Amino acid sequence: MHVSRETLIERYFPDTARIQSYAELLAGPGIERGLIGPREAERIWERHIFNCLPVTQLLKEGSIVFDVGSGAGLPGIVIALARPDLHVTLIEPLERRAEFLKEAVTGLNIEVIRGQAQDHRATAHYVTARAVAPLEKLKKITWHLLKTGGSLMAIKGKSAEDEMKTVPKSILHEVELEGIEPGRIVEVRKGA
Repeated sequence: MHVSRETLIERYFPDTARIQSYAELLAGPGIERGLIGPREAERIWERHIFNCLPVTQLLKEGSIVFDVGSGAGLPGIVIALARPDLHVTLIEPLERRAEFLKEAVTGLNIEVIRGQAQDHRATAHYVTARAVAPLEKLKKITWHLLKTGGSLMAIKGKSAEDEMKTVPKSILHEVELEGIEPGRIVEVRKGA
């Protein structure tokens, strides 16, 4: 059954105006500045914004979330706009991307840190990433950011199962939300 974009926006985003202005920022300046490919304008919602929603279903209320290699703010900004109860920090090493992120989060309770994940010392309940690195490398560069009992949540595509072979005890979550393509999130929990 097809669900309209407007219905999905209203269903998953408490502040519909804010997510729409973020989508416009992605489709305009995001493409102009090379953060998103030139052909992506038509697919901003389906391929980028809605694609980040499944992970929001797996995060406990009130948690601290670090989004590493945030790029254009995916999934970090989407997570923060869908789940205002979370404390989201975007970590991005490239200056032009960090500048874009600072513009995108103006007026929101989202922190932007320009730097490598490896240089960051604080810890979070969750570290999220989308299209950053293979799972094994992602675990190496982010593990110190997780509190004990916290989880790395990597949004993955078809390569999920292959990548999981490189990281013991990883768990695959296939999250289905009506009207949205199923999400594949690989979780690696930091043991007690």
